[in-house]
Amino acid sequence: MRFKVIIIGIIFWTISIAGYSQSIQLLETDSSVNFLVNDIQVLVYQKSKTAVPFGVDPTFSKSGFIHPLATASGQVLTRIQPEDHYHHYGIWGPWTKTKIQEREVDFWNLGDGKGRVYFDQVVRKSLDEKSAEITVRQNHFDLTAGESPSLAIVENLRIRVEVLDEDRYQVDYISEFTNQLDSSILFESYRYGGGIAFRARKEWGPENSRILTSEGNDRGNSDGAKARWVLIDGVTGSSQGSSGLLILSHPENFDHPEPLRVWPEDSNKGIENVFLNFTPTRFKSWEILAGKTYRLQYRLIVFDGDMKVIEAEEYWKAFSLQKYR
Repeated sequence: MRFKVIIIGIIFWTISIAGYSQSIQLLETDSSVNFLVNDIQVLVYQKSKTAVPFGVDPTFSKSGFIHPLATASGQVLTRIQPEDHYHHYGIWGPWTKTKIQEREVDFWNLGDGKGRVYFDQVVRKSLDEKSAEITVRQNHFDLTAGESPSLAIVENLRIRVEVLDEDRYQVDYISEFTNQLDSSILFESYRYGGGIAFRARKEWGPENSRILTSEGNDRGNSDGAKARWVLIDGVTGSSQGSSGLLILSHPENFDHPEPLRVWPEDSNKGIENVFLNFTPTRFKSWEILAGKTYRLQYRLIVFDGDMKVIEAEEYWKAFSLQKYR
């Protein structure tokens, strides 16, 4: 059964999932789109620019990102606007070192004032017996082109949440982006850039969290290595004592298995320093041709408790066979 209620501009859909005592809901407000499982908010896509902390340059305000991302028990895994990097925003696509008509454009490091990414519109929403889904449009503006911003890239970002069991759910994060210009855009090779980035909860550091990749690398040797998947988990207040996130890279992605940018243990003075980025352009530049559309596909498994390597492998195998229209 499905119903729709409109109350003061808020759209609220809910549906029960057969086979589980679970319910999934989709709630849109003027500022966000919220996914709920059993009335617990598990994922929020931010439509409005988020205010910066008092005294911080408002240039660092941003829209178009996921935060909070939480487990089914409500353990928040993401963080935004940390004092060490005000331009970190939960889960987002950080295109960094970009060249447009010989100009250096940066869509991530907001303080440089060279580029911006803004939420534009919700293209579609859907809810069925298994999942809730949105597609949102995000516009990438070149701020170096002249007196007014130039629209360089239009991105359609698909976010789909599906409940797996009482402790786990998955998120499909699929980015399709189109060059709006008459000339090519070059994503230059660099240690940061593109793909998907994750800044973890403030409480996590080397002493109470771990990072493990499909190739057996850990926090000490995963930076610059390639991986099909990366697992991040740590101590939380869940009943199991821990929670985490598995990020899967699809084999059709550029330069798959994808290179990683992972902060080492001594980053940020060794505290509050869990950050990683699937960086498809770390070793190879990527030319984005005029008028052409490209795709990057990721899946996130969000969980309470522990995840074994064999489980991560099974999740990746299933995802690798997934074909998207």
